[in-house]
Amino acid sequence: MSAIENAILNLAYPPRLDLGPQLTHEQLLASMQSTMARHKGGPVWLFAYGSLIWRPECTAVERMRGRVHGYHRGLYLWSHEHRGTPEMPGLVFGLDRGGSCSGFAYRLPEDNLDTALYALWKREMPFPSYRPHWLNCRLEDGTRVQALGFVLERHLPSYAGNLPDHVLSQVFASACGRYGTTRDYVEQTAHALRSHAMPDRNLEARLKRCKSHSDQATASRL
Repeated sequence: MSAIENAILNLAYPPRLDLGPQLTHEQLLASMQSTMARHKGGPVWLFAYGSLIWRPECTAVERMRGRVHGYHRGLYLWSHEHRGTPEMPGLVFGLDRGGSCSGFAYRLPEDNLDTALYALWKREMPFPSYRPHWLNCRLEDGTRVQALGFVLERHLPSYAGNLPDHVLSQVFASACGRYGTTRDYVEQTAHALRSHAMPDRNLEARLKRCKSHSDQATASRL
């Protein structure tokens, strides 16, 4: 067994992480304004690849299936708030470099745009774990648009990377935050993608494996 394989097998859960302080109101506004300053004009589109598909933050004028290239969806971000706690961190999706990702593109209304964007920033950026980025997104009708997405920051402690099944199974069995469990979050995302005819095959296979391990671990504790 290689040193890398041995290190993976010995990964422990829960990890001890210091994510630093949450962003203040002023920092959220500064991040939002800096991101919007890089927008090239025209309608503002938002790319949804996780919970925003099945629990949108704001009303959209238009919604279409779309795909971005150069990034893929991964359960790579530790959560101390939404789907876990500092003692038992959960995991949430983020966009990581490489591959492609299907999802929905929402065209946001021009009226009260700043209010909608600020609510989105509060939801997605309690910690500076993402980098708001304008993605090249191709809509299902072939149109190409610039869409706002949240890309993972690999250099931060919140970046979990592609964890092995035995760790993810423990997260499924243990992690629960303000909005519920990590397992429920992943199941709802997989169901939403499947129901809109764009299933994530890798996610489905991993969910099946880790649910089974998680159920076995839970049963052994009873």
